[in-house]
Amino acid sequence: MKDLRNLLVMLCLVFTAIQAGAQGPFKNEFGFRSDNDAYLFYGQDRYYTNGLYIYYRHAADQQHLRSGLEKRIWEFSAGQGMYNPISGYSPEAGQQDRPFAGYLFAGAALNQLYSNESALKLAVQAGVIGPAALGREAQELLHRIVGFYEIRGWEYQVREDLALNFSASYNRLIFRPAEGDFDLSAEGYANVGTAFSGAGAAAVFRLGRINQFFHSAYLQASASNAPKQKALHASEFFLYVKPQLNLVAYDATIQGGMFNRDSPVTFGAKPFVFVQQLGLNYSSQRFTIDFGLTFKSKEVKSTARPHQYGSVSMYYRFN
Repeated sequence: MKDLRNLLVMLCLVFTAIQAGAQGPFKNEFGFRSDNDAYLFYGQDRYYTNGLYIYYRHAADQQHLRSGLEKRIWEFSAGQGMYNPISGYSPEAGQQDRPFAGYLFAGAALNQLYSNESALKLAVQAGVIGPAALGREAQELLHRIVGFYEIRGWEYQVREDLALNFSASYNRLIFRPAEGDFDLSAEGYANVGTAFSGAGAAAVFRLGRINQFFHSAYLQASASNAPKQKALHASEFFLYVKPQLNLVAYDATIQGGMFNRDSPVTFGAKPFVFVQQLGLNYSSQRFTIDFGLTFKSKEVKSTARPHQYGSVSMYYRFN
C-alpha cells in the first residue's frame, strides 16, 4: 500500500510538472478511446463488448482561414470494434442472439468549427468486417491476458466483406446564459456505406467550466494553431448529458456484409435505437481525460437485450 501511495504521489508530481511547463496553444493531438462493457462493473460481456480507437489530430493555421471559420482540424484514426452474443461463450449457433463480428478500419475526417459555435465534421472510414478484422484473435488474447473465461463461437462470425463508410455530423449551440456555466446544443448525423447506414438527432447539455465549442474537448477541438479568439478558460471540467435517437438503415455487424450474404448467423436490425450518453470531461492545455457511459435500447431483432458500456478517452497535445 505504501508503494502504491508513493507511485500515485510521483505520478501527480510528474503531471503537475508537465502542466506547469505547458506553453499552449498546441496544434497537434494524439490519443485513444477505449470502450468496454466491463468498465460498468456489471459482470457482463455482451454485444458491443470492446472497442479501441487511436486518433491523431492537427489544427490548421487559423489566421489563414476565411472569416467566420474559427478552426479547421484534420483527423486520422484507426480502430477495431468487437461484437459477440450475450456471452462470449456461445459455442452453438442457436444460442446466439447477436452475431460474433469484428470491424477493423482506418479513417480520416475534417472538422470545421465556426465562430457562431456551429461545427460540421465530414469523415470517411475504410476497412473490413469478418475474420480479417481479427476480432476473434483480439478477444481471445484479451481474455487470456486478464484471465477471463474461454471464448467459443467465433466460427459462426459474420463473413468477410469490405467496409467503406462516409459520415457527416453537425452541432450547433442553442443556448448559453451570460454566466457561461452550462449550455444546450443540438446535434445531428448521417452515415452511408457498406457497413453502417443511418441517421440520428440529439440534444447535448454541458454543465461546469466549459469553453466555446470551437475550443472545447467535447468536439475534440482543444488543439489550436494561432487562434483568432481566446478560450474562455485555460482548462475545462464539465458534465455532459446526451439523449439521442438513431434511425438504423443497415448494420453489417448484425445483418452481415452487404456483398457477402453467406454469414451463418444474422438478424434484422431494429430501425430505431434510443441512446443515452453521459460523462465527465477534464481538459487542460496539454491533456484531456474523459469517462463516459452509454446506454442503448435493443438493437437486434432477436431475444437480445438493451446494452450499456463505458468509455475512457485520453489525449495529449503538442507542437
